[in-house]
Amino acid sequence: MRDMTVGQPRQHLWRHALPLLLGNWMQLSYNAVDSIIAGRFIGKEALAAEGIAAPVMNLVILAISGVCIGAGILMSEAFGAKDRDKFSRVLANTVLSGLMVCCVIAGLGMALTPQILQGLEVPEQIHAITVTYLRITFLGAPFTFCYNALSAGLKSVGDAKTPLKFLAFSSILNALLDLIFLGLLGFGILCSAVTTVFAEAVSAALAVWYMGKRTPELIPKKHQWRLDGAITKKLLLYGGPTALQQAIQPVCKVLIQGQVNALGVTAIAAYNAVTRVDDFACIPEQSISSAISTYIAQNRGAKKTERIRPGFRQGMTLEFGYWIFIGTAVVLLRAPIVSLFVTGEGAAEVIQLGREYLGWMALFYLFPAMTNGMQGFYRGMGKMYTTVIGTFLQAATRAACAAVLAPKFGIVGIAFSCAIGWSLMLLFEVPYYVVTCKRKQLN
Repeated sequence: MRDMTVGQPRQHLWRHALPLLLGNWMQLSYNAVDSIIAGRFIGKEALAAEGIAAPVMNLVILAISGVCIGAGILMSEAFGAKDRDKFSRVLANTVLSGLMVCCVIAGLGMALTPQILQGLEVPEQIHAITVTYLRITFLGAPFTFCYNALSAGLKSVGDAKTPLKFLAFSSILNALLDLIFLGLLGFGILCSAVTTVFAEAVSAALAVWYMGKRTPELIPKKHQWRLDGAITKKLLLYGGPTALQQAIQPVCKVLIQGQVNALGVTAIAAYNAVTRVDDFACIPEQSISSAISTYIAQNRGAKKTERIRPGFRQGMTLEFGYWIFIGTAVVLLRAPIVSLFVTGEGAAEVIQLGREYLGWMALFYLFPAMTNGMQGFYRGMGKMYTTVIGTFLQAATRAACAAVLAPKFGIVGIAFSCAIGWSLMLLFEVPYYVVTCKRKQLN
């Protein structure tokens, strides 16, 4: 556990953000490994199918993480205020309500998969394998939620290292199973989906085991395992807007995927590869944002408002430093990275498209670094609807620009649509930050 209400902000933020960053990379590796192995051992069609399924599942996963982020803010406030009873009740209500909703989502998703893919205008030659892959991955939603809910509890008390260990183990397991069953034994895309779901179930099981054995003081008592109206209302106020905010992005990606699908299988395969890189580049920026949120929420719960603004400044410095690192790495390694995802006939064209896209995005990654930092501030301050408004402005602008630019410039046009959307988001968030600091009298 880490009490962020005392000590240097930079130390707290760095030590909390680094495990989160590594953990998010591990989580992203589930799909990335599947894509690499599918592209190299099954073929271009399998790579394209997984690329189409990815935005749909990201919609579910990010909505789940949004609920857990909101719950994590409540638990951070309770921990900062030294209210362990409230902490346990929030955790219990999060797990119970979330699992019920996720089971419903999994069932509906499996039933409606053909209709979803029809709406995305999936090419006929990859429709069947995409249906198979997406239906199976929907089954992983309850496991994903269980892991994220318990991880949110651990992260809210400053323990970001333990969830990292679980993800590391399950990611390695996922990679090994893919190599064995797809690479060596020659199984198809169905097996790729099954191994991913199995790895997700393992990470959830490890989280349950750890909290039961190593942190029993965080586990709700028997009488706390019930839905509490007041707590559920708070969860909806915090988790609902955050889930909506998280879900807006994949909705935007689904709309953009529809534009990409119209460009053909080669463009779909290239876009699948580069969006994996985008995820690895941008989601760690969200890790720093989560550290900012936890720091601010703990100090707000402890009534130590004088520590909030200095901590936020340190967090933004970390965001900028990370952009320098990732932007440079992507510029230097973009061609070799894209080549990992595809081989054989048509690979050169896929690599060239991906190289052009990432050349621009390496520069544009600065924008989400800044917006994620601002979002971390607002979540930590309990201003959840501010994050929703900013994200909606960004996503709506991005999708609208993609509809205009993609037909003319291909996937490079999508890179520019991202930059335009992020810029508009900053134009909203920065002035609002100044107003918020004045109202809250933050130093």
